[in-house]
Amino acid sequence: MNAVRRGLGNALVQAFLVVTGLVWLTPLAGLFVSSLRSAEDTAKGGWWTALASPGQLSFDNYSALLKNAGITRAFWNTVLISVPATLLVVVIAALAGYAFAWLDFPGREPLFLLVVALLVVPVQIGLLPVAKLFGALGLFGTIPGVVLFHVAYGLPFAVFLLRNYFAEMPKEMLEAARMDGGGEWRIFVQLVLPVGRPAIASLAIFQFLWVWNDMLVALLFADSSSQPLTVELQSQIRQFGSNIDVLAPGAFLSLIVPVVVFFAFQRHFVQGVMAGSVK
Repeated sequence: MNAVRRGLGNALVQAFLVVTGLVWLTPLAGLFVSSLRSAEDTAKGGWWTALASPGQLSFDNYSALLKNAGITRAFWNTVLISVPATLLVVVIAALAGYAFAWLDFPGREPLFLLVVALLVVPVQIGLLPVAKLFGALGLFGTIPGVVLFHVAYGLPFAVFLLRNYFAEMPKEMLEAARMDGGGEWRIFVQLVLPVGRPAIASLAIFQFLWVWNDMLVALLFADSSSQPLTVELQSQIRQFGSNIDVLAPGAFLSLIVPVVVFFAFQRHFVQGVMAGSVK
């Protein structure tokens, strides 16, 4: 009887998860179908009407998207912003996390408390002073300026996450490596990084998703030649509200990249966040 109840309970949970997943994916499917329809067909009815008339679906909109210089430039700007901002945060946070977890140096605890305190600083507080600083340095309106801002505000959480994860490693394992003649750099590269791969992968995914989907920072710090896809789509909606045949595939392109990245590495994301959030 208990086995039957457990089986029924598992079936209900699985059915609920399937329904939840389908509901969550419905907007993505709707956007994809809309991106395959012409502006005339979109004006006649909702995207679901295309399921009964699949003949109206084509990839002509994506051909037009590739000819849209603004969107294609913005897409590559997004890549040039997201990839360096992710790699820099992961590399710097991994080094700092290992130092805070296992190296003994003066001021280690106060410095780590300062890093934790920076977690509560809202992004909006730093927009104006950093904009003035970047203007004086000639970085305002450039891709490196946007990257540096994302790196600066991504590091506190990244260091906190990796430090807590690295601190969970058995002390005996590191001491054995030192007794075998391993230096700190060799221990970090050959031992800590492989063991900490789940946390590092989750951090990379988290940082990439945040930077890729950001519009606030890019709206302020990027000019027309360096703005990412989110700002370009918002600009085209304001200027050409009826060009759904370009905006729909552009929005789907902006959405599908982080979705693919998340689903490809979601196991590492969940494991890393759960392990690093509690010491």
